[in-house]
Amino acid sequence: MASPPAVRLLPNAITVLAMCSGLSASYFALGGRFDFAIGAIAVAAVLDSLDGRIARLLDATSRMGAELDSLSDAIAFGVAPALVLYLWKLEDGGRGGWIVALIFAVCIILRLARFNTLIDDVEQPPYHKEFFVGVPSPAGGLLALLPLILSLAIGDAERTGWWTHQLVVSAWTITVGALLISRVPTLSVKTIRVPARWIAVLLIGVAVLAATVITYPFWALAAAMVVYLLHVPYAVWRHHWLAGHPEEWDVPAHERRAIRRQHGARRLGLRPPLRRRVAGAARRAVRLPRREENPVDVVRAVRMPTGSGARSTRRWRRIGLRRDQTNRPADR
Repeated sequence: MASPPAVRLLPNAITVLAMCSGLSASYFALGGRFDFAIGAIAVAAVLDSLDGRIARLLDATSRMGAELDSLSDAIAFGVAPALVLYLWKLEDGGRGGWIVALIFAVCIILRLARFNTLIDDVEQPPYHKEFFVGVPSPAGGLLALLPLILSLAIGDAERTGWWTHQLVVSAWTITVGALLISRVPTLSVKTIRVPARWIAVLLIGVAVLAATVITYPFWALAAAMVVYLLHVPYAVWRHHWLAGHPEEWDVPAHERRAIRRQHGARRLGLRPPLRRRVAGAARRAVRLPRREENPVDVVRAVRMPTGSGARSTRRWRRIGLRRDQTNRPADR
């Protein structure tokens, strides 16, 4: 059943709000209110994550909505962060700082153009939907502002430090721009499924996160950006592992771990412990008895003395030793 026309406009309205929030960040940056500017870009990121989900829930997806979303992301996470960084620190570098801001904005636009072309590519493996190609634009816009976020978390946006140096900010901005247009895989939050037994824990975590954001907003945002950077090596490993195991492409993500254990995958790369064996020199001297053997008989056989004329009754093979050449009986 198709949704009413008014309801189908809701995702596009949220997209427009995200674009307005990004433009408001530029307005706040022009007035020197960098804390409000970062807040506006963060709000735009939240709205950007909602419009697509709401469109799929209401069955209101359209080509116009996809193009409008790309234009909104280009403004909110490309133009606005570049202008904020330029007004905060890159302006001190003159024309060089403006070039850095332009490079970042162009990288955002190129990333969005590539994303639109990948949507129409139907020859992708099934696991490809679990990853983004490169850093997504909302995360890239916030990552570029990490030096400014750290300065605001400390308490003063104009406070000097190595992270606020003009060269450091320029290098960081270009690095984030390179991550945007790179082929580095990053995890997509859209495909994460929370098991039912973890819902209560997740709700508690959301409450703690909300309290942290309200109390220490910039520290929480800085920590979130650092955690996002740390997840990139894991995403690369996971993408490489799935590319080499096509038999698990159609398996849900929450079942792959059990399959890896069933196939004998070792956790943390450790060897499985030795069973029913003794390590070191003791292993070369004695072996634990088998289940069908009586341990008392083995001990008696080992401790039984042998005389010069008596026949040796030691069970040499059971204890893993070679018979001494001097204790052999005379040749018959």
